[in-house]
Amino acid sequence: MVADSTQLLTPLREGNLLLTPLEEVHRDDLRMVCAKDPDIWRIYASNFGPPDFHRNVTALLANPDRLAFAVLLDDELVGMSAYLRIDLPGDTLEIGNTYIAPSTRGSGLNRRMKTLMIEHAFSCGFRRIEFRVDARNERSQAAVLKLGAHREGLLRAERIIWTGHVRDTVLFGLLESDWTP
Repeated sequence: MVADSTQLLTPLREGNLLLTPLEEVHRDDLRMVCAKDPDIWRIYASNFGPPDFHRNVTALLANPDRLAFAVLLDDELVGMSAYLRIDLPGDTLEIGNTYIAPSTRGSGLNRRMKTLMIEHAFSCGFRRIEFRVDARNERSQAAVLKLGAHREGLLRAERIIWTGHVRDTVLFGLLESDWTP
């Protein structure tokens, strides 16, 4: 099956969880949610906290290579996530740009939303899903391993993030044969 990226950005639902394409209408609610943990942005490639929120959301919404979702739980916006680095010849994509409100962490929400995104990507014909995580972000690395992804290596000095920090990035890969929801 050849991967079809045209079907990726569609609403995904499981019970009280809805991932819906991120749109301008979500901006104010997302701004409030992202401001709840201003310290976390130090380990993100981009700052979605104050004062850079509006510039980075505008860039995210305008970037056709980032298919972003607003994450709603019981109809309340609690975060975001996206499909990135879509490589159609390789049938590969990355899931990233994920942030969830501090109040939802440890609740199983991350697994639920990643399950929706992973299963949808595989159903669209993608054969490999990648996760790229700042080497300092141990919580996200543990969450990715719980999904069944394999730690494939360390990309040394892979990028310079918004703080000027030269980031080492841990690369994880997930094949459909690895996946057990």
